[in-house]
Amino acid sequence: MQLQGRAKAVTKNLEGKAQESMGQATGNLGDQMAGRAKQLESQARNTVEDIKDMGQDVLN
Repeated sequence: MQLQGRAKAVTKNLEGKAQESMGQATGNLGDQMAGRAKQLESQARNTVEDIKDMGQDVLN
């Protein structure tokens, strides 16, 4: 497991949730969409880390 990659994913997810919430509170659709995009990026990073973990399991 790549701890750095997972940490970046968690950070990006939290940033996205905060930005999306702020956008909802202020009615700013741009912030809502940007926040959601960051959350999707976080999910993609987690998927990459999962694939790396599977590759390591196969090699070991």
